[in-house]
Amino acid sequence: MAISLAFIIILGLAADYLFRRLKLPGLVGMLLVGMLVGPHVLGLLKPEMMAVSADFRKLALIVILLRAGFELRKDTLHRTARPAILMSSVPALFEIAAIVAVAPFFLNLTTLEAAILGSILGAVSPAVVVPLMIDFMERGMGAKKGIPTLTLAASAIDDVFVIVIFTILLALEKGQAVNYLWQVGSIPISIVLGILIGLVPGYLLYKLFGKFDFTSPRRTIIIVGVAIILTWVEDLAHHWLPIASLLGVMALGFVILEKDEGLAHLISQKLKRIWVFAELLLFVLVGAQVNLEVAWHAGLAGLAVIAIGLVFRSVGTYLSVMGAGLDFKEKMFCVVSYIPKATVQAAIGAIPLEAGVPGGEVILAVAVLSILASAPIGAIAISIMGERILEKDEVNIYRFKVLREGLKLPRVGQKVRHRRHRTIWKVIEEKEVWVAGGGEGVPALVPALALRFWKINDGKPGRGKTYTHQYGPGDRSFEHHWEILEEMT
Repeated sequence: MAISLAFIIILGLAADYLFRRLKLPGLVGMLLVGMLVGPHVLGLLKPEMMAVSADFRKLALIVILLRAGFELRKDTLHRTARPAILMSSVPALFEIAAIVAVAPFFLNLTTLEAAILGSILGAVSPAVVVPLMIDFMERGMGAKKGIPTLTLAASAIDDVFVIVIFTILLALEKGQAVNYLWQVGSIPISIVLGILIGLVPGYLLYKLFGKFDFTSPRRTIIIVGVAIILTWVEDLAHHWLPIASLLGVMALGFVILEKDEGLAHLISQKLKRIWVFAELLLFVLVGAQVNLEVAWHAGLAGLAVIAIGLVFRSVGTYLSVMGAGLDFKEKMFCVVSYIPKATVQAAIGAIPLEAGVPGGEVILAVAVLSILASAPIGAIAISIMGERILEKDEVNIYRFKVLREGLKLPRVGQKVRHRRHRTIWKVIEEKEVWVAGGGEGVPALVPALALRFWKINDGKPGRGKTYTHQYGPGDRSFEHHWEILEEMT
């Protein structure tokens, strides 16, 4: 398995670099590398790697959803709640309805088999969409109207909604009795329980980190471990209670961000480093699931069904964001953001065939073809349209993150040494404040960061000497008077 990891790392990084040089999303290159080195083409990935592929992909998805949680702000979620709820269901219903109408004609499937295919194709891929939305959010693009947050939140719930529909339809095909009221009711139940199982441990972790002086790497590892446990709880309880654990993973980061933004940023930076490796695993292994021969068998008829479904899905997405305060181009960006398919299709595409559904082979072929056709094109379209359409923050040069990075400020929990007096202090609090800007061409209000320091040799925090200093645009770099000490791991 070690040599398989080597291929994933080296070839994945090379593809990422090449595609970025071509001004294309690096994840497209990783997907293509996965298809190439996977068991269906060159077979460079060992069988034992493919056997644990699902676990690796889940771990990578957990990392990116944690990062998403650390970017979700309460005020933005409030503003985008209504369109996000609509986007989580309406586009999928439009796509499923279209496929039910055309798949029997194009693919010679029964109506129920067509509905199963529609429920598989009806899910957007959070693996593709979430990383791109986080990149926009970190750069302040579309922040004013909360467009990346809207798409990110909706995509997570969309998968829950579609998988419930798929479960109902598959049970009907197998002749099993279905409790429709329970199945439909399980959608809001799973969402609520998923959020709750994230909020509670998130708050407990916030308290734990406040009481014990864990280093940043240890805090990050603990959070990843708890997030993995949340997904295990979903697997453990699925016979009795539906739980959307991936929503819980995002809620975990969200509550820490709300309680302690400085701590959240510190953990988010560590997760960003982990994501470098996790991203390679996720997209290369998703690509490795694609069987080009199976996709080829779907042919032009399969492409026609996918295309028609996407057209109707786009109509549903457009209707969902009407009244959300977006202009036409921004609505079209939301439409395009809901095109990529990969994660769910790779996970459940083969289930109908394994369950003995007569049209299972055709369903698998079209599911695979949908990944091949929509994931790369969708990712490229999202990147290009996002750069051109999403409104950049009007005070982008004064944003807190830019200010923090420009002045090379320390994070909460880090130790610093004064260069002149040689005294050692610890950053124990960080506040984002708006102060008067002044000056020609400068906004009336600009952000500043107020850091509170505690002198370490004065006893325990809260009892010794502390002082607060405010850093704003135009100040000297923090490193001019201080040095940030390396953290112990």
